Amino acid sequence: MEATSSSCPVMLVTQAITNLEKCKSMTELRQIHALMIKTNLVANTFAASKLVSFCCLSGGLDHAVSVFHRIQNPNPFIYFTLIKCFTDSSNPLESISLYAHMLTCLEDWKGVEFSLPSVLKACGKIKAFDEGQQVHGQILKTHFLFDPFVANSVIRMYLEFGRVEFARQVFDEMPERDVISWNSMITGYLREGDVELARGLFDEMPGRDLVSYNAMIDGYGKCGKCELAEEIFGMTSQKDVKTWTSMISAYLHNHYPKKALDMFREMLCLGIQPDAPALVSVLSAIADLGFIEEGKWIHAYISTKKIKMSNGFIGSALIDMYAKCGHLENAFHVFRSISHKRNIGDWNSMISGLAIHGLGTVALEVFHDMERMDIEPDEITFLGLLGACSHGGLVDEGQHCFKLMQEKYKIVPKVQHYGCIIDLLGRAGHLEDALGVLQNMPFEADVLAWKAILSASIKHENAAAGENAALRAIELAPEDSSCYVLLSNIYAKAGRWDDVAKIRSMMKQRTVGKIPGCSSILVKGKVHIFLVGKAMDENCTDEVLSKIKDVVSRLKFEGYEPDLTQVLLDVEEEGKESLLSLHSEKMALAFGLINTSHGAPIHIVKNLRICRDCHSFIKLVSRVYNRRIVVRDQNRFHHFENGFCSCKEYW
Repeated sequence: MEATSSSCPVMLVTQAITNLEKCKSMTELRQIHALMIKTNLVANTFAASKLVSFCCLSGGLDHAVSVFHRIQNPNPFIYFTLIKCFTDSSNPLESISLYAHMLTCLEDWKGVEFSLPSVLKACGKIKAFDEGQQVHGQILKTHFLFDPFVANSVIRMYLEFGRVEFARQVFDEMPERDVISWNSMITGYLREGDVELARGLFDEMPGRDLVSYNAMIDGYGKCGKCELAEEIFGMTSQKDVKTWTSMISAYLHNHYPKKALDMFREMLCLGIQPDAPALVSVLSAIADLGFIEEGKWIHAYISTKKIKMSNGFIGSALIDMYAKCGHLENAFHVFRSISHKRNIGDWNSMISGLAIHGLGTVALEVFHDMERMDIEPDEITFLGLLGACSHGGLVDEGQHCFKLMQEKYKIVPKVQHYGCIIDLLGRAGHLEDALGVLQNMPFEADVLAWKAILSASIKHENAAAGENAALRAIELAPEDSSCYVLLSNIYAKAGRWDDVAKIRSMMKQRTVGKIPGCSSILVKGKVHIFLVGKAMDENCTDEVLSKIKDVVSRLKFEGYEPDLTQVLLDVEEEGKESLLSLHSEKMALAFGLINTSHGAPIHIVKNLRICRDCHSFIKLVSRVYNRRIVVRDQNRFHHFENGFCSCKEYW
């Protein structure tokens, strides 16, 4: 670095500042520091404060602290610079300590208010409630509450603590509120799920900005009030990318993936460039729908725009989308293409993707690669691994993973992990062991744990355990129709028709509707949806029913016998066979056979678990009609080819 021969302090300071502004590395910064020591510029408060500031900006926090300790009389600005830097670091507690030190060292508190927002933010970050209240008390004794930056920081701090009532008290007592004050309170109420109070403040606001609208759209979406999110979206005359992303996320959160995809298309048509959260949301929507063409187009868009895969977990979302659309090779291709910059989300998406395809052994191999690369797994990693072991029947491996997460990685299992172990044991027929895990969990079992017992009981024909599990599940989730349906099925299999009638009556009284079976298939760029016995969007029902009749006749020559035990209604056998032929996946399959070229693969997405009869039926179709058929049901993928299924009868 160039030295100056001038003895003028002003010129020395100016030259030092100029050198700092040109500085590009910590090595150069240390050279400037050495020059400032040599010329005694470190005694100049302004020059020293700039040095501290540039150290912080360059990531040299330790160096900034060493400079600070050599300043004889640091002013509030120097304290502020270091306090702000610590607040944004991994050690925000130090900023609180530094603030307390400043108060004892300064003769007066002029300029202290500049540090208050950072100190309050630090208190919020580390949940230092007592210290935060002490700072608030100090503010109340001064004029600082009249500073909107300080007052808004107090509000945000209390909201970080989850003490919305304290924040509201500060808000109500503010001498003057700005739009940030209103938006902070609205966001705080929405975070707590209190949409009524949030909407009240929104309607009362003297002047809303785009942040206000976006917060309400996002809040309504997360609270399950999608129609109100649409209302706010419609009220917004000026929309930015956050507005569109919030609405797309609201649709996705409320299980309207097609609406999310349609809104994304509209956004692009208007020339609005999607941000990373928008792309992640639309990829999730496509994953929910299960059809690949749109996903490939989004992938091409990301590549064309040169958007980094690591940006906002886009790589993870692509892997997840391809896996859930049944294209594991594409998922692996994305996974391999980001090998040098994978984050934990990429690994988790790949493991979870393999899990839903029943490839437990491959998922474990990916996990071992992860370990060899010293990537620290998290709780989501083990949820994916346990799910993979469960779907693959890998009981010993699953139990080993459950032990490994606790002993090696010190991850405390949550109720979801216990649910996976219960499912793993139950699927494999170890029902007593599964019940033992459930009863010995360190917390109360949730509805998913009881539903895992219920499913295992039905699979392994333990009616007593199934009935008990169903009743417990209904008690925990009285709005979940599947629990009633499965209990009704247990009674129907036992011929307890009076009990079946009681369950139906209970559902009617509680206004719990049975979710209808629904299957969809993408043909020539259009999604076709089928319910039991009918098409939703086409005048093709008669043609499809006729095709099913032909297929059934042909399959019977090949040994197909309808599994009448899958019809749990008190009807004659002929009626049962007719009802079986109307299942939505058979309708979708028949439509695919009619409308796709011979030998072309058929992809079907079903919203419920595939029944045993449909499973046997589709296996035989794959051989007789020489088709590769992929069915994604509620739980996993089934790849049918040449009369075999990838699940190996384990689902």
